[in-house]
Amino acid sequence: MRLHLALYKGYVDHTNLLAERMREALRAGTSGALEWKELKRRFAWEFNGMRLHEYYFENLTAHPTSLDPSPLVRRKIEEDFGKYELWEEGCKGTGMIRGVGRVMSAFDIHSGRLFNVWLDEHDAGLLVGTVPLLVMDVFEHAFLTDFGLKRQDYLDVFFKVIDWKRVEARLDACLKRQLRPA
Repeated sequence: MRLHLALYKGYVDHTNLLAERMREALRAGTSGALEWKELKRRFAWEFNGMRLHEYYFENLTAHPTSLDPSPLVRRKIEEDFGKYELWEEGCKGTGMIRGVGRVMSAFDIHSGRLFNVWLDEHDAGLLVGTVPLLVMDVFEHAFLTDFGLKRQDYLDVFFKVIDWKRVEARLDACLKRQLRPA
């Protein structure tokens, strides 16, 4: 976790640095310059890395009260996936994709459906109009130190430390303010 927090601090620091550089470019009137594109691209990458880590940290607990999701979360999962076990299998299967990235169980604010999403790095795969409910980090720094190359073991342990109350709070907030297309 120390390594994870150090990486997170880097994302926060770089997000703040890039935000300041973009303000400076605006004041200098250089927002149309070639460098502007790179500032914008890099800012999105650092910002998403920061936020995805925040979601990841928040949905973990050292003292799980239950290994099972709350009735609200279970009901929504079963509505969209048929059975909880299919959703979990889909999450873990997505987490086993070769490469680095994140798995996100996301709520689509337009359709009201849940999706298990693979985020390649931080800046590719994010579905527009979705809200993260559960984020699982599958970059090497999340599991190599404790699990070596046994990613499946990491995924199994991850599912034992999910803070289902946090996931429920995120889902509840989405359901209360769910948007529907006109």
